[in-house]
Amino acid sequence: MIPMRLDEIATVVGGELHGDPTLTVSGRAYVDSRSPVAGGLFVAVVGERVDGHDYAAGAHAVLGSRPTGASTVVVQDPVAALGRLARHVVDRTPATVLALTGSVGKTGTKDYLSGVLGRLVGADRVVATEGNGNNELGVPLTVLRAGAATDYLVVEMGARGVGHIAYLCAVAPPGIAAVLNVGTAHVGEFGGREQIALAKGEIVEALPPDGAAVLNADDPLVAAMASRTRAPVVTFGLGGAVQYDALELDALGRPGFALVHDGETYPVQLLQTGAHQAQNATAAAAMAVAAGFPLADVSAALSEVAASSRWRMEVHERPDGMVVVNDAYNANPDSMRAALEALVAIGRARGRRTVAVLGLMLELGTEHEAGHRSVGADAVRLGVDVVVVVGEEAAPIAEGVAAGSPASGPVVIRTEGRDEALAWVRQNAGPEDVVLVKASRGAALERVAEQLLGDPP
Repeated sequence: MIPMRLDEIATVVGGELHGDPTLTVSGRAYVDSRSPVAGGLFVAVVGERVDGHDYAAGAHAVLGSRPTGASTVVVQDPVAALGRLARHVVDRTPATVLALTGSVGKTGTKDYLSGVLGRLVGADRVVATEGNGNNELGVPLTVLRAGAATDYLVVEMGARGVGHIAYLCAVAPPGIAAVLNVGTAHVGEFGGREQIALAKGEIVEALPPDGAAVLNADDPLVAAMASRTRAPVVTFGLGGAVQYDALELDALGRPGFALVHDGETYPVQLLQTGAHQAQNATAAAAMAVAAGFPLADVSAALSEVAASSRWRMEVHERPDGMVVVNDAYNANPDSMRAALEALVAIGRARGRRTVAVLGLMLELGTEHEAGHRSVGADAVRLGVDVVVVVGEEAAPIAEGVAAGSPASGPVVIRTEGRDEALAWVRQNAGPEDVVLVKASRGAALERVAEQLLGDPP
């Protein structure tokens, strides 16, 4: 964070200072008192279960809604004040904001883009979203990590409704913005894909005329957003101006392809698993090209980018040979399908049986049953060998398998929860199997993957 005195912060956010006005905040802003930052600004948020003010003891400085034992800037709404502070910092740095949104692929694309930029200009000159920080707290916290030497801010933006992304763009105004897709994630909160498109498109409406809108040419709802921006449009995808071609997967399901733009073609070999990663990487490439980087440099950098976010298509091989794919960070029908495709690709390349341990997908609303059933149908269509359904709420996955399964279709194992699912895999899977573990974050299925990997050979 750019060093700021506490009285300056109070002026920026319109707050009342209680404590030392000369105290300088030089560390990053944070909300988790369990991970204090030296010289940082603790943002005390009152949640449903926890009041951050109760944990402010020992903080260097605090932004909150009431005084604490530390020097505190008191405001009516700390989250809104955090956004105002972040906007102030953006305006004081030379950084270009590259923002992206989409129903699936945000984190993968963000990781590719930040990795590419880090290799081309230096990792210390790039700040990117960490974890799931794509909301009204996470975006300003990301911005406040920027300093005078930051050239690029790579910011994920999520939404739970219309107007959310517009707000985030007011906090971190993008110079380059991408919409990856309009899928079914959070469809229960929005009420339909058209409403999701309305919300996602706010990101390109926020662009200046000299910016760049990066749009998925293969998604009609995204392609139509070209009419909603003043900025020039760069498309990506199989039918885009920046596209991938000649896609092949290696024995771990990692894509190799040709990256094509404006008459140039360069090879890319990704280090991550899943054919869908080619689309994510191409979106990142389009954003980098829009920022002025040569396609040759972008292609070479993409081939070097390692995964930086946990529990997203992490492929591990146990000493005994079992392959475990941990993709337990989040899930919706689209990402489930992509993960199952990757599972089957690895299984075929290695001649292995495929086992999909699948749990609950959250936030599908009225589409809950249909969404889960579609995952079961996808498992049948793709040829998954065994489907382990975790928990009663995920039971429609099994129903989807039963509805579309021929006599030789997937074996379905229904389990009551994580422990029973883990026990079944331990007893019935072995060195000749590839095991995928996937569900929404709330199901915490990463514990199944981690315990499988921790088992003795």
